[in-house]
Amino acid sequence: MKRLRAFLPLLILIAIGIALLSTGVLNRFRPETLAASQAQLQAQIALQPIRAGLLHVGVTTLAIATGIPGVLVVILAGGMLFGVAWGTILSTTGATLGALILFLASRHAFADASEGSPPALVEKLRGGYLAHPVAYTCFLRLVPFFPFGGVTVALAWLRCPLWLFLAATAGGGALMVGIETVLGASLAKNIGANHAVNLSLFSDPWVIVPLVAMGLLALTPIAIGKWRERRAN
Repeated sequence: MKRLRAFLPLLILIAIGIALLSTGVLNRFRPETLAASQAQLQAQIALQPIRAGLLHVGVTTLAIATGIPGVLVVILAGGMLFGVAWGTILSTTGATLGALILFLASRHAFADASEGSPPALVEKLRGGYLAHPVAYTCFLRLVPFFPFGGVTVALAWLRCPLWLFLAATAGGGALMVGIETVLGASLAKNIGANHAVNLSLFSDPWVIVPLVAMGLLALTPIAIGKWRERRAN
């Protein structure tokens, strides 16, 4: 019963995420769906910018905290509707808050598991992480192809310090969110011109550059690791 109580906050978040997925609510944020009412939505945002900004932060926080897949469409929507600067600020705020909620719930769930002697494999994995926590945390947070929610739970399980988690999430997350927001803003521009989502998007440098940046970002931790190995030798 004690273990169940420890997992309760995390289980509630997961249940909320499953409920959200079952409603198909994320489909409303897909670029082709937003394109149909983009002008109307932007006009409403212009009338009530503070309310709209807080709503976007809230939606992003909820999506990240529940760990549901497909959060990328929410970030893209921020770029499409708020532009690069405000979209990045709002989405980064929501992503950081949501990740913090999920991290604290996960850490609470794994707290009791730290009591007693853990299995040898668990001890080895955590020991390896704690030997180089900054390098491993930045690697996990910077690679865009790792699930954001999965990385958050993994870092809680690895006993990542809270300050390091927040720094990596706010810093690395802002970089990743910024790239995705630029992509969303570029999609908005192209959809507005072509009135559809088609392959012509990939002829626009403002679409190609963010995609290339995501690829390079994924390779950055590997390159740093190789550089450190050469220095050590």
